[in-house]
Amino acid sequence: MTKTILVTGGNQGMGLEIATELSELGQTVIIGSRSIEKGQAAVKQLAQSNLQIDFVQLDVTNRTSIDVAIQYITDEYGHLDTLINNAGIAVDDHIAPSQLSTEKMRQDFEVNFFGLVEMTQASLPLLKKAPEGRIINISSMMGSHVAALDPNSEVFGASATGYQASKSAANMFTIQLAKELEQSHVNISVNAVDPGIVATNFGGTPAQQSAARGAQSPKAGVARTIELATADHVATASFTNTNGSVPW
Repeated sequence: MTKTILVTGGNQGMGLEIATELSELGQTVIIGSRSIEKGQAAVKQLAQSNLQIDFVQLDVTNRTSIDVAIQYITDEYGHLDTLINNAGIAVDDHIAPSQLSTEKMRQDFEVNFFGLVEMTQASLPLLKKAPEGRIINISSMMGSHVAALDPNSEVFGASATGYQASKSAANMFTIQLAKELEQSHVNISVNAVDPGIVATNFGGTPAQQSAARGAQSPKAGVARTIELATADHVATASFTNTNGSVPW
C-alpha cells in the first residue's frame, strides 16, 4: 500500500537518500527543507531519475514554519502515514565538556530535541488519520548512556556532549510518547534509529573525508529506516540499527 511520508531535512545527505529510496519503492514522499532553493534543487535532481517527490519549506525550529507545512500537507493529502524526523545538526564535535559553550549546546537541542518534539506534536493529528501511523526518529548510538560508558563501544571516545545529550533527550521522548500512544490505544508506533557513522557532510565534515575514515555509505546508513518505514508491521519503543537493538 502506498504511504504518504514526510522526511524532515530531506534535501541532502541521509534525508535525501531516504526520500530517494522510498520514492523508488513507490511511496508518496514529501521532503521538508529549511532552504527553499535546496529543497527545489532536490526535487529537480530526483525528477531527472523519474522520481516525483513533493517539497515543503520547513524549519523545525520555527513554529510558524511547522504550522504552515502541516497545513499544506493537510490540504494536499489529508493525512500522514509516516513522519521521519531526520533533521539534525552537530556543532560541538571534539570540544571537551568543560570547554563547551551553552550556546552551542542550545543550538544542538533546538534542532535535535525541541524541533523534533514540536514537529512530532504538530504531526500527530495527521498521523492519527492513517490506518497505522509511524514516527521514526533518527537518533544515534552517541546518545546511548550504556555505549558512552562501555570502553569497547565504537562511541566510547566520542566527545560531542551537546549533540549526544540532545539525542539522549530525543530517545527519552521516543520512549515516553510510544508508551502514551500505546496505552491510549492510538495506532501509531514510535521508534528511534541509529544510522551509524555515515559519509555525508553532516557536522561540517566533508563526505569524502568521512568515507576515508571508514564511514559507511548513505545507502547503508538508511537501511534500517527504510525497513521501519515499509515493513507491514513494526514494534514500538525500539532503538535499533541494522545489527539489531541498540542500548538506550
